[in-house]
Amino acid sequence: MNPLHEFARQQTRRQFFSSAGLSLGSVALATMPGALRAGPTRNYGSGVHPALPELPHFPATAKRVIYLHMNGGPSQLDLWDYKPKLKEHFDKDLPESIQKGQRLTTMTSGQKRFPVAPSMFKFEQQGKSGMWISELLKHHWPVADDLALIKTVHTNAINHDPACTFVMTGTEVPGKASLGSWLSYGLGSENENLPGFVVLTPTWSSGANAQALFTRMWSSGFLATKHNGVALRSKGDPVLYIQNPPGVDGGARRAMLDGLNQLNELNQQRLSDPETQTRIAQYEMAFRMQTSVPELVDLSKEPKHVLEMYGPEVTKPGTFAHSAIMARRMAERGVRAVQILHRGWDQHGGLPKDIGGQCRDTDQPCAALIMDLKQRGLLKDTLVVWGGEFGRTVYSQGTLKPDNYGRDHHPRNFCMYMAGGGVKGGYVHGETDDFSYNITKDPVHLNELNATILKCLGVDHRRFSYKFQGLDQRLTGVEEVHPIKALLA
Repeated sequence: MNPLHEFARQQTRRQFFSSAGLSLGSVALATMPGALRAGPTRNYGSGVHPALPELPHFPATAKRVIYLHMNGGPSQLDLWDYKPKLKEHFDKDLPESIQKGQRLTTMTSGQKRFPVAPSMFKFEQQGKSGMWISELLKHHWPVADDLALIKTVHTNAINHDPACTFVMTGTEVPGKASLGSWLSYGLGSENENLPGFVVLTPTWSSGANAQALFTRMWSSGFLATKHNGVALRSKGDPVLYIQNPPGVDGGARRAMLDGLNQLNELNQQRLSDPETQTRIAQYEMAFRMQTSVPELVDLSKEPKHVLEMYGPEVTKPGTFAHSAIMARRMAERGVRAVQILHRGWDQHGGLPKDIGGQCRDTDQPCAALIMDLKQRGLLKDTLVVWGGEFGRTVYSQGTLKPDNYGRDHHPRNFCMYMAGGGVKGGYVHGETDDFSYNITKDPVHLNELNATILKCLGVDHRRFSYKFQGLDQRLTGVEEVHPIKALLA
């Protein structure tokens, strides 16, 4: 099969005239004095991570996002949604009126009883706002007045894979673009030497089995592949082949890359394939990362008091603490989106022990990240988002004891928080019933949350779309949603 013939056969009429127009434009440009003096493309400058010409739509309060994803579904009842009256209902059946209409997973649908399991952990009010926060998150107590806590987030999915896909892409259907990829595509990056979207997947210490992480959570989907999240490795070199092989120096690598770029430019002129431009940009970025990444991960110049703020594991690559300080360093360097995915929060049994381990991993580093950004003047234009894919049930899965219980999946309501980047600090949004089972005030759908994130970044989610499969695809889906204005400062 001749690939050129096959390409021509598959071109639509619109694509043909579009590429023809671009070709004619190139011919016209070539006739302009000095147009070709620079020779083959070499200095990409702002072309490595350009923003779309029409963006931002309006002044932004945030320039970048750090998304802290607690994969598995952290229990809102044990961390954020304080329900003191539950102690009166210990081991009593959850009232049918509360549970009405609830979908059940196969893990608890066969239970004869749904015994109410109050949290065994203490809560205290913190900050000027009097925000209730669990003793498991003591390091968050000093930053309570920086948090916008949303108690009424809800989602469509009840199982992990579709729920994680939904929280990151706005749909349960695989193949769509993730939040970080949308930001890279629309807003580009302020750093020409690092990717616009970086992903970190630290270890967890609870010992519990963890759900798999699928690359669709940081995939570019239908967008160009240059907007994929770049996952930094926790062992060995952060990026494979970051070092030149023996006998190859930087000059030789540069010369090889220039020759390869010339060939790719010729291929682009022949076929007008956007993925060829992606390949050129990715090769260029890979070359620049050979210098920028080793500098990024070098913590030797970090002050001792800053390292201590993140906790004892901050210098150990692969830990959540190390990932958190890496996120701050990337924010300093203009990376548009950083995503940290921490596994092990799926606590169907043995929750008190396992959630304690998870919080020991994440509590201090998350709070330190917020404080560190604030001290450096970065929190005002960095939006930090914390949350999972759904919450947990008030009833126990399996055997219930005063000091041991498990919780099943609960998509009806769960807690997330945002900090910095133009959101209100010391603010609690929404209310749930006495069982943290149903929303009673100010529900927030995940796509409304994503619309709010985009608004902070100066993007009108209704006008931010990409034509794919005959549909104007959006991060926030096709149904009508609006940013949550009450969250904005």
